[in-house]
Amino acid sequence: MIAGDILAALRRMGIAVDDAATGDRLTGGVSSDIWRIDAAAGPICVKRALAKLRVAADWQAPVERNLYEARWMQRANAAVPGAAPALLGQDEAGGVLAMTFLPPDNHPLWKSQLRDGHADPAFAAGVATTLVRIHAATAADPSVAAAFPTDGIFYDIRLEPYLVATARAHPDMAPALTALVSMIQTNKRALVHGDVSPKNILCGPNGPVFLDAECAWWGDPAFDLAFCLNHLLLKCLWTPSARDGFLACFDTMTEAYRAGIAWEAPAAFERRAAHLLPGLFLARVDGKSPVEYIVAEQDKDRVRRVACALLSEPPDCLDTVRQAWTRELRQ
Repeated sequence: MIAGDILAALRRMGIAVDDAATGDRLTGGVSSDIWRIDAAAGPICVKRALAKLRVAADWQAPVERNLYEARWMQRANAAVPGAAPALLGQDEAGGVLAMTFLPPDNHPLWKSQLRDGHADPAFAAGVATTLVRIHAATAADPSVAAAFPTDGIFYDIRLEPYLVATARAHPDMAPALTALVSMIQTNKRALVHGDVSPKNILCGPNGPVFLDAECAWWGDPAFDLAFCLNHLLLKCLWTPSARDGFLACFDTMTEAYRAGIAWEAPAAFERRAAHLLPGLFLARVDGKSPVEYIVAEQDKDRVRRVACALLSEPPDCLDTVRQAWTRELRQ
């Protein structure tokens, strides 16, 4: 049964629903309740932010992030039409937003495609091209920053659980990981999604569609690229038969994104992304949000070896990270 407070929030948005409205709770989210609801005009997707995320660690997050997710969707679609689902409404009091429902039969999840070994370098390039266009459009309009006063939220749900928590698990790497936090916080240049993961990207008929911008932040766009590239490297341990395809996706994503950097020198951007990537790599086995598919200790150790070596000697280009991981996979 759909919660009454969600129905009330929809009515406050002006979306017609009745008390007997039906729908299905969607699976996969750790930070929000997500529903497909049959409204009067047809099915819609509704999200309500959770104060405590569904992970093993005690991970709290402010529910007002729902408002900034709605704002990110509007900005992204203004920069690249169709880059996100169309926003139908947002209820700040309830921490609830409504958007168009995109059916899975023609909007499969990229994560599912990768899990099944379908690594399409052209699609990965499309993800990068869409992402860099959003970054470039917002970097060109610094007034966007005023709509995203989310430094605290981004710290609570990205920097602390990924980099700070990992520093506690690896005291020898703590200086390098702490330096990454400072680097990210002091290079605020564009509107950042904050969770550019294959689980948050649909393979739409007209290109990628980005979901779950709960971490939206005016900050360092290098975070978004590094965050997504990190998943392509980790997927090599999930579906080993598709390793070459995942690495090819890494290459095309890097090249396509680099081609669209217009707000700063591409080499400076890439240096930050390359420095950050090993920290995120390590975080996905020893931070607060480890990936669910790396369970064997020997695989975790492979990630740790490469990440710690690169944190000790930070690379200046992303290909250096890719080559280090490729060498590890061949051993």
